[in-house]
Amino acid sequence: MRVTLDEDLSELRDGLDRETELVLRSVRACVQALVDGDLELADEVIAFDDEVDAAYMAVEDGIQNLLARQTPVASDLRLVLSILHINLHLERMADYCVTVAKLTKLGGETPVESRIVAALAEMGVRAEEMTRVALRSFQHRDLGRAEALVDLDELIDRANRRAVDRVLDFGGDVEKREWGLRMILVSRCLERIGDHAVDIGEQTAYLVTGEFREFTDASHPEGV
Repeated sequence: MRVTLDEDLSELRDGLDRETELVLRSVRACVQALVDGDLELADEVIAFDDEVDAAYMAVEDGIQNLLARQTPVASDLRLVLSILHINLHLERMADYCVTVAKLTKLGGETPVESRIVAALAEMGVRAEEMTRVALRSFQHRDLGRAEALVDLDELIDRANRRAVDRVLDFGGDVEKREWGLRMILVSRCLERIGDHAVDIGEQTAYLVTGEFREFTDASHPEGV
C-alpha cells in the first residue's frame, strides 16, 4: 500500500512539473509577443492554453484517483492538498497569459510607448523568475526560498506602478490613452501572475510547517 501511495504521489509531482514548464513557456511567449508586436505568437499563446488545461486536468484526475484509492494522512495529505492548490494557481497563471496575448492582438503590431513596453517586459521577467522560485521552493521544501518571494513580488509591484504612472502621463491623447488602458490590464495580469507565485510559496510553507499563513498582503484570495 505504501509503495502504491509513493508511486501515486510521484506521478502527481511529475505532472505538476510538466504543467509548470508549460506555464513558464506561456509567460515567456505572451511577453515576447507583446514586446515584438508578434500577433502570430499571440495566437499561439492562446491556442497553447489547451495544453495547459490538459495538464491541469491530468493532475486533477490524478488527485481524485489517489483519494479514491488511498488514505493519505499527515505529511502525505498536506502534500496532496498543496498539489491541489498549486495546480489551480498554475492554471490561473496560464489564463492570465492568454489575456495578455488577447490584449496584445487588440493593441496592434506597433507599440505606442516603448518605455511602457519595457516596463512590462521587466514585469514578465520578474513573473517568470517568481514562478521558477515558487516551484523550486515547493520541490525542495525550501521555506526560506518561499518566503523570499515577498521581496520579488515588491519588485514586480514597483514595475506595475511605473507602467500605470506612465499611462496617466498620456493626458488627452485619445489614441495613446486607449492603448495605455490596455497596457494597464496587461500590467495587472503580470502582477497577478506574481501574486499566484506568492500563493504557491505559501503552500510550501504549509507543507513544511503544517500551518497555513499568508506571507503578506501580496496575496489576493478574492482574485484566485
